[in-house]
Amino acid sequence: MPPTLASLVHHSALKLTVRAGEDRLDVPVRWAHVSELADPVPYMDGGELLLTTALKLDADDAKAMRRYVKRLVGAGVVGLGFAVGVNYDEIPEVLVDTAQEEGLPLLEVPRRTPFIAISKAVSAAIAADQYRSVTAGFAAQRELTKRALTDGPEGLLAALAAQVDGWAALYDASGAVVATAPEWAGRRAARLTADVERLRDRPAPASSVVGGPDNEDRVELHTLGTGRRPRAALAVGTASALGTAERYAVHSAIALLTLTTERSRSLRAAHERIGAAVLRLLLAGHPDHARAVAGDLYGGLLDAPFRVIVGESADGDPLDGLAEVVESAAARSGEAVLVVAEGPERLVVLAVDGGAAVEACGEYAATREAERASSTAGERTGDEEDLVVGLSAPAGPIAAAAAYKQAEQALSVARRRGRVLVEHEQLAAGSVLPLLADDAVRAFADGLLRPLSEHDATGRGDLVASLRAWLSRHGQWDAAAADLGVHRHTLRYRMRRVEEILGRSLDDPDVRMELWLALKATAAAE
Repeated sequence: MPPTLASLVHHSALKLTVRAGEDRLDVPVRWAHVSELADPVPYMDGGELLLTTALKLDADDAKAMRRYVKRLVGAGVVGLGFAVGVNYDEIPEVLVDTAQEEGLPLLEVPRRTPFIAISKAVSAAIAADQYRSVTAGFAAQRELTKRALTDGPEGLLAALAAQVDGWAALYDASGAVVATAPEWAGRRAARLTADVERLRDRPAPASSVVGGPDNEDRVELHTLGTGRRPRAALAVGTASALGTAERYAVHSAIALLTLTTERSRSLRAAHERIGAAVLRLLLAGHPDHARAVAGDLYGGLLDAPFRVIVGESADGDPLDGLAEVVESAAARSGEAVLVVAEGPERLVVLAVDGGAAVEACGEYAATREAERASSTAGERTGDEEDLVVGLSAPAGPIAAAAAYKQAEQALSVARRRGRVLVEHEQLAAGSVLPLLADDAVRAFADGLLRPLSEHDATGRGDLVASLRAWLSRHGQWDAAAADLGVHRHTLRYRMRRVEEILGRSLDDPDVRMELWLALKATAAAE
C-alpha cells in the first residue's frame, strides 16, 4: 500500500500529532510538498501532504484561514503539516477549528522534526510500495505464464481474475465470448459485445474503459493481436481502478494472449494451406484423397451434405467480415467448416447443410442488403456493393465440383441483379425470364428481330405479332390465325415472309427457341 497519513503519524521518528481530521487519516499520500506561499494551490497536483511554517500566513485571521483551508481542500491536498516552534509556538486555534470544519487533517510537526525527514519518509514508503508492486507484478507474470502453458487461455483468465480480484473474459474476432473466469462472469461479458465491436473499428492496439462508479463494476477492454485487424479482445472487470500490481498482471495477460493469438495465426496459415489442398482435390473429383489429406480436421464435413459458398468482393474487408461470421458461427455450434481464400477478393466456403454457418452467411448477406437498400445514391460510399455471394444446393463430396459450379452461377446472377446473395435453388425453382434482363440478351433480341420490326414499320404487315402468336400456339395454324383474327393462309404467307427476311427456317427448333426468347426479352424490356 502507498503511504497514508496514518502511517506517517505512527512513524516513531517523526513524532507527528493529529490536531484535526482524525477520521481521514487513511487517505494515501502521493507526495510531501513544502510551501510558504499564501496560496500554494496553483502548484498543487492533488494528493499531497502540504508542509508549512506559516511564514507568510496570518494564522490568527479566521477569514484568511478559512479561505486558505478551503482552497487546499478544493485542490485535493490530503493533509496539512504545521511546524510549531518556528513562527508559532503552537497551532492557532482558528486554524485547528477551520481544518476540523472542512475535514482537512491537520498534523502538528515538532521543531525537532525537519520537513526533509517527512519527505524522506514519504519517498521511502512510495518506493517500497512500488517495489512490492513490481515484485507482485513479476510473480503474477510467472503465474500467468505457467497457467497459460499448462491450461491454455482458460487457465490464464482464471489466474488473471484472481490477481485483480475481479473477472476476465476473452472474445474472438467477431466479438463473441470465448471464455470467462469465473463462470458467473459470462452473462456480464455477453452484455459488452457491442463495446467490443466498437473497439474493433479503432486502429490496433486499442483499449477503452466502460462502466464506473454508478455501474456494477469498472471494465477495461483491450484488443489482442499485432495485425491491422484485432484477432481477439480481453475484458477485465474490477470494483475499482487497477493498482500497479494489477496493471502488471493485465499487461502480462495481454502479452501472453497476443503471443497465443500470433501462434494461432501461424497454425491458421498451415490450416488454410491444407484446406486449399482439400478443396482442390474435391473439385478435381478425388474425395478419397481429400479425406486422406484432411484427416480429422473437418470432422464429418466431407461425408455429410454440405453447401458451397462462393463470395467475391472488390475490397477485401467484406470478405474478412463474411469469413469471421461463418467461422464464429461454426465454432459456437461445434460445426466443422472449410474456408479457403482464393486471393484477396474471392472466398470459398464448405459448410454443413442446414447448419449455423450457412444461416449466419444468410443473415450477414441480409444485413448488407438492408444497408444497401437504406442508402441513397448520394450517401453511397461504394462499400455497400462490394460483396456478392453465391450459394449452391446441398451436395456430397462426389458432387463437389458441380456444387462449386452452382455457387459460381448463383454468384454471377447475384452480380447481374445487384443482389448480395443468391441461392442456386432459387434459380432452379423460379423462371428463366428474369435472366433475360441481361443487356447482352437484349442486344441479341433487338438485332434478331430488327428486320421484322422495320418491315412492320412500313405498314406492309404485322410479322412480329404473327410470329409471337404462331410460336405461342406451337405452330398450330388454325389456333394462331384465330388469335390474330386472320385467315390461316394469310398467317402462312406471313411466316414465309419471316423466313425470307431472316434467312432462317422456322422448321429448325433452335431457330424457334431463339426467336421465342428474343420476343420474351423484348417484352420484358418494354
